[in-house]
Amino acid sequence: MNEDPEHLFPADDGLFEETFSADSTYRVSGQNIRIHQYYCANLGVAASVWDSALHLCQFFEKVSLDLSGMRVIELGGGTGLVGIVAARLGAHVTITDLPFALSQIERNVDANAPLSGWPSDAPAVLPLSWGHDQNRFSSSWDFVLGADIIYLPETFPLLLDTLVHLSKDGAVVYLASTMRREHGTQDFYDSVLPQMFKVELVQRDPESNINIYKATLR
Repeated sequence: MNEDPEHLFPADDGLFEETFSADSTYRVSGQNIRIHQYYCANLGVAASVWDSALHLCQFFEKVSLDLSGMRVIELGGGTGLVGIVAARLGAHVTITDLPFALSQIERNVDANAPLSGWPSDAPAVLPLSWGHDQNRFSSSWDFVLGADIIYLPETFPLLLDTLVHLSKDGAVVYLASTMRREHGTQDFYDSVLPQMFKVELVQRDPESNINIYKATLR
C-alpha cells in the first residue's frame, strides 16, 4: 500500500471549516482533566474529545482497573485525554497519533501535569502511522488503548498489524467505539480483529451507541 499514511485520515473533511479553539474540563476516573481543542481543517477529527474517550475513561473507574505502574500506549490520541487520564492514574504512558496532531496532545499533557508531579512520569508523545512504523515501538505493553479510531475501512488492516505488534508480549487491548454502520465499525470487531485476537464486548451503551471491547492476541 503506497498511500501517504497521513492521507488515510480525514484531516480536511469539512467538519471544521472555521478555525477556533475551546477549553473544557472533564471529570473522569476521579480526575479533573483540562483539554484544549483546536478546531481547524488541518486537525479534522483529531480536534475533538469524542464521547467514546469519556466512556473508556469511565470504564476504567467502573471496573477499578489498576493502572499504577502499568505500561500503556494510546493509539490515535487526538486530544490525548485517555492517555492523560491513564498517566494521572499512575501509568507509564505513550500517546501516539499522526504528526499533525502531536502539538495539541503535547499542550494538553503540559496543562494537566499535577502540581505534585506525575505519579510515574509525564506521558511521552510520539508519531505512529499504523502499518508503517509500529516496529519502532516496543511490544512490551500492559495495555493498548484506543477511542473512536475505528471509522475508515482502508485503515483496518494497518491498525490490525499495529495491534498485533504492540500486543506480542501479552498486552490487553481496550477499544471504545461509536458503532457507525456507515463506517464499517461493527465489521472490524466481528471480522477483522478476530483474525488475530480473542475479542470480548465488555460494555454496551445503547443510548449513545458506544461499545467497549477487550482483545488479547491469540
